[in-house]
Amino acid sequence: MSFEEYHQQCLGKLVQATEQLQVSVTDEQLAKIAELIVQTMTGPWRYFHTPKHIFMVGGQEDAIEVLAALFHDVVYVQVDQSVNFNLSYYIAPFIRQSCEQLVIRETAELPRDSMFEMVADVFGFVPGQVLSPFTGQNEFLSALVAAKVYESFLDRGLILQVIACIEATIPFRSKSPSGLSAIEQLYQRFQAANEKFEVGLTETEIIQGIQRAVRLANRDVSSFADPSSARFLDGTWSLLPETNHHFDSPNSYSVHDYRVALQKMEGFMNFLNPELVFQQFKGEPDDLTYHKLVARAKKNIAIARLYLGSKLFTIAFLEALSLRLGKQIPLAMMMGELPSLSLSVDKLEDSLPNISHSHTLKTDIEQEVFTLLEFGRCETSKYDLNNSPLTTFMIKFLGFEEVQKLGDQSKQFFQGNLAAEDFLDQCNEQTVKVVIDGILKVFDSRKAALLKVSSPQVLVQN
Repeated sequence: MSFEEYHQQCLGKLVQATEQLQVSVTDEQLAKIAELIVQTMTGPWRYFHTPKHIFMVGGQEDAIEVLAALFHDVVYVQVDQSVNFNLSYYIAPFIRQSCEQLVIRETAELPRDSMFEMVADVFGFVPGQVLSPFTGQNEFLSALVAAKVYESFLDRGLILQVIACIEATIPFRSKSPSGLSAIEQLYQRFQAANEKFEVGLTETEIIQGIQRAVRLANRDVSSFADPSSARFLDGTWSLLPETNHHFDSPNSYSVHDYRVALQKMEGFMNFLNPELVFQQFKGEPDDLTYHKLVARAKKNIAIARLYLGSKLFTIAFLEALSLRLGKQIPLAMMMGELPSLSLSVDKLEDSLPNISHSHTLKTDIEQEVFTLLEFGRCETSKYDLNNSPLTTFMIKFLGFEEVQKLGDQSKQFFQGNLAAEDFLDQCNEQTVKVVIDGILKVFDSRKAALLKVSSPQVLVQN
């Protein structure tokens, strides 16, 4: 979709929401806001956190949820590698940069600004605090921009609810030492801010505001409950290039680059507690719906762990072999280029033997992961295959149990505790030979292609 199409869709959301709330605002103001949002959300590294994502998160029914969703990811420092210049107008008076970190200014430096104070109170942030991308930095700055943009035409009650919705999208938070969930803590801060800033919301309206925040936050992570594990992994794969920018050059990133990207995602999935993905507050969502969401998240995360762990072993295997050639060998050099280039060079997968009698798949999770590896995720990507021929071969030949054991050894290799050759010595000798033979065929194919276009009569002139 083009910038203009996204802009029109965003503008339509703003017009519909403000009309629903009976807010007085000009079309020119809303057009400028739509431009601010879409320009940021269509940055060069935005693959997942795009206008399409914020439109989905906002839903179709509640105007406050729509207005909050439009801004909830507008700041994403790790993805954009900075704060968009147009957003800095709203942020710079309150935030300073110290080395590689963003810090809330000290009290003496801060201007008196009720919107900033309201955002800080709802988030529980204080002057002088160092912001972290893992504890709400992006959500805090996004909420600050939203509050400053909306303050010219929304009342404090509406802005407070928008801020709460954005705060609730800080994901995967554990309970407090006193046993309160993140959403229960937000409820307490929401109550305090309502009183401090004399907003005037009733207790019923406060509860509805937190329930609204829960709905939006749960839509933000809704892919975790996708009935299709293939679609869930599609979302995971679209996140990879946002923070691994070398994927922008799909046929030149190294084996090591790809391994590091997979390793980060695999580590995250193994760290993630499925119980912390979705939120619930006073019957929103109801218990049956909530438990279904959690159950689906558990299944998808279990599938992702086995899927990523299996692929991580395979790339470790290739990385260990690639170190015989150099330190930063392109993955395409070892496996052949991606199909998008339409080159005639052979691919490693073409040389893998067909195994008719593979290891028994012991669980439904193993069966589903094997299907994903063999036949692929739903969507193709320009920077990777959607199926995994080499990992499929390894699973057929070795079985999941052996691949997982070798995966543990691969992590010793990554940490430098195990030399590449020692790691390869622990791998099945026949698989090592098969893969090396396949790589050599890729090299021979390149040699043949080079000789085909070369001519001994052509002289190179300086």
